[in-house]
Formats: sequence, structure tokens, C-alpha cells
Amino acid sequence: MINVAVCGCAGRMGSTVVNAVTAADDMQVVCGIDPYGEMGEFPVYKSIEEALEAGGFDVLVDFTAPAVVAENLRKALPTGVDCVVGTTGMSNETLEELAALAPEGTCLFVAPNFTTGAVLMMQFAKAAAPYFPEAEVFEYHHCNKKDAPSGTAIRTAQMIAEARGFESAAPGAETEIEGCAGARGALVEGVPVHSARSMGFVANQEVIFGSLGQTLSIKHESWDRESYMPGVLLGIRSVGERSGLVVGLENFMD
Repeated sequence: MINVAVCGCAGRMGSTVVNAVTAADDMQVVCGIDPYGEMGEFPVYKSIEEALEAGGFDVLVDFTAPAVVAENLRKALPTGVDCVVGTTGMSNETLEELAALAPEGTCLFVAPNFTTGAVLMMQFAKAAAPYFPEAEVFEYHHCNKKDAPSGTAIRTAQMIAEARGFESAAPGAETEIEGCAGARGALVEGVPVHSARSMGFVANQEVIFGSLGQTLSIKHESWDRESYMPGVLLGIRSVGERSGLVVGLENFMD
């Protein structure tokens, strides 16, 4: 049985994680960490320090804000607790610094996206990238998302750039008319990325490739936070067999 602690257990994503872990046969929630949470079927601590002092968990799951998650990891990793993180917005340098705090055999697993469909979308985009001279990423999220572009969009752009080995010749920010800066999107390693924020979306992304006489669109849509849960459970089950920093759910998918 894998004992799990959930940071932000009273939030929308945290409570969804609690329900998914509780429904699984091979793991259980032994505590939550949330300043707004209340005691129920398991103890809820106000801080990560209180939870670590009480102990009793193998894996920490954290979907809180970037600044909060970094501090939680800074406290948890040195104690040998494996960590599963779904919060985006932390740089690779920060992740590497945090992972270095952990003893050998401890894993920091971070996924830009926990939906299996989104992971496959990124892999398909990587496969297509060398064959199309143009590529742009469009991502759509709920209006309360804290960061833009999304971690998934940034990772997708990076994978496209790595796979194709050339830069787009399409006009960029230099063509934006006065007063309309940003019309061509943010440039992430040479790939334009466009972000929309609105009620009605959960997490959607489309990658559009273009070449002479054709386009290719690869699209993924999430309608509910439940779509993340198979990936979260896979992460919880897999971190015990890994060590160091692991980025991307594809590392645990066959």
C-alpha cells in the first residue's frame, strides 16, 4: 500500500486527487496539507513542516502555486519523500536545484500535463515537426489559471524545436502593428505560442503545422479534472522505482 499526502487537499484539483487515490486499491491518503482544510477521514495539517513531523507517507502530491510548491519540495525532498508535482511555472534550473536536495533513491517527478491524451499530442507533434516548416501552438485554459503560456504549451514548443532543427521563416513580432504587441504570440524557442483564458475551458491545446498546400492539426481537449487522474495515479505508482528529477509523464508510459 502506497501512503500519500496531498498538498492543497481542500482545493479543486487537490480534492479530485484525494478522491482518485481513495478509490485506488493500492494506495491511500494518510494526510492532507492545506491551511483551509478541515479534519475528516484523514488529518489535515496547516503546513508541510507539521505533516513531515507527523510522517507516515511515502509520496507527496502537489498541485499548488509555483512559489508554494517550491517551498514544499525544499522541505520534503531532503527527508526522502518522493514527490509528484503537477504545478507548472518553475524553471528547469529550479527543478534541478530542488532535486539535488534529495538523497539517492528519492524521485522528484514533474509533469507539464497529466492527461495521457496530452502526452500523446506532444509526442505526435514531435514526430511531425521535421516535416513541416511552420508550427504554432494554441492553448486554451480556464480563467483562473495563474501562468501563461501553460507548461504543456511551453514543453510542446520545446519538443518541436528540438525535433526539427530549424527555425520558422514565418513573419514574427516585427510585423505586429503599433499598439497590438503580442499578436504573433510568445516566441518559445522559435515557435509562436498563443494563450486564451476564459470560462468554459478546462485545458485545451491545438498544434497547427503548415507546409506548401497542406496543414496538419493535432488537438487535445480536457473537459474535466478527472482526465488528469490516471496520469497522477501512474506517477504515484512509478516514483518509488526512480531517482532524481523526472520530467514528463511519457517517462512512465509504455
